[in-house]
Amino acid sequence: MNLAPENATVKQALSAHAAIGLVAGALLYLVSLSGAVAVFYQEWQRIEQPNAPEMSAISPAAVQRAVEAVMASEKGKPPTTHLYVHLPVAPLPRATITTDTQAVHVDASGRIAGAEQIAWSDFLVALHYTLNLPAIWGLTIVGGLGVMMLALSLSGVVAHPRIFRDAFRLRARDKGGIGLADWHNRLSVWTLPFTVAIAFTGALIGVAYVTAFGVATTSYGGDLEAVYAPIFGEEGKPDKTAAPAPDVAAALGYMRQHYPQAELTYVTLHDPGTAGQHIQVLGEHQRRLIFGEYYTFDGAGKFHGVAGLADGSLGQQAAASNYRLHFGNFGGLPIKLAYLVFGLVLTAICATGTYIWLGKRERRGVEQPRLRSLWDAVVWGSPLMLAVTFIARKLLGNDAPLAAIFWIGMAALLVSAWIVTTRDTLAKWLRGALVASLVLVLAMIW
Repeated sequence: MNLAPENATVKQALSAHAAIGLVAGALLYLVSLSGAVAVFYQEWQRIEQPNAPEMSAISPAAVQRAVEAVMASEKGKPPTTHLYVHLPVAPLPRATITTDTQAVHVDASGRIAGAEQIAWSDFLVALHYTLNLPAIWGLTIVGGLGVMMLALSLSGVVAHPRIFRDAFRLRARDKGGIGLADWHNRLSVWTLPFTVAIAFTGALIGVAYVTAFGVATTSYGGDLEAVYAPIFGEEGKPDKTAAPAPDVAAALGYMRQHYPQAELTYVTLHDPGTAGQHIQVLGEHQRRLIFGEYYTFDGAGKFHGVAGLADGSLGQQAAASNYRLHFGNFGGLPIKLAYLVFGLVLTAICATGTYIWLGKRERRGVEQPRLRSLWDAVVWGSPLMLAVTFIARKLLGNDAPLAAIFWIGMAALLVSAWIVTTRDTLAKWLRGALVASLVLVLAMIW
């Protein structure tokens, strides 16, 4: 009895296998592309909402007035569990207060100036961070993609023994796939430290969240903050008894007097308006990779201590350094520009890797025009849809359904790619549409 599958079954299985690989490659490409663009998250906010009030600094008294004004505006609503004050910093010189239900800009005197409207910037970060999925699902997938990128980077080096020896040998115009392979390999070598750092930190962020979620579910009754408490500081003991607004001005005044070297970036109020409220002030430390140190105060503004991110255990310091290393928000504009360039190169590496694979199959006589057309839709359609969502945000306003526009648009492009399989036909159209959309984006910005 012959148990071997029929040839048709084998071909179908191989096609399914290739399609799964294409999906994984597409997600990796999309995460790389969105990450490169999201490096300028703060700058995008200023572009998206150019008329918000800006200032180089805001006084503690003005912050206090702003906090009290926002808390007063929420009377009669479900109490917010956290209130965040973004303090003006050089890349984003704005003061913004966010609660569980709203986000508003305030001016230098502490008056509410209007709603924060940065839907596209937030959509972009969510696309990179979670693929616009619920956090646990999105971070699981994106963390897995980080692991895959790390494995591809290291295995690519092992699989090409001459890869470093040939680092500057480039046959850019050779036919038969050699030129494209050389570009892929050279770019991979030149950006290897960046790729490994990005892949490792991205995988760590995703895997750490999934692990923390599992520990919280099994051991802390779903309390995720309790899992993170040994690293980032503990929540205070809740007491829902009503209380006046916390004395944020006192906390900021203490920071100015005792920690003048810390650049204050955020104030977090836990359970504001209750007897159990407390304050955390986040301060950046110059020439350190950590995103900052948390300074904790009670509701009256009395200093209680620090979380230990700056001088605690090595594990704490490493955890606090992971985010800035991944997102490139250290070292100012030069580092951001470097992350943009390297991120776009990494995106090109993802794109060319699949084109090389498709080319090898075609040279062996395995023609799969539909797969090539689908990959064209991913490579050129993804940046096109990012541009389309920005245009939609400008035309339709802050409430435009950007995630739906992006994913429905991508689905439509993939359906078109399934139908239009003539080589390069769809790719040429998408490239033209991308150029036109980018011109329109620039016109809207300027």
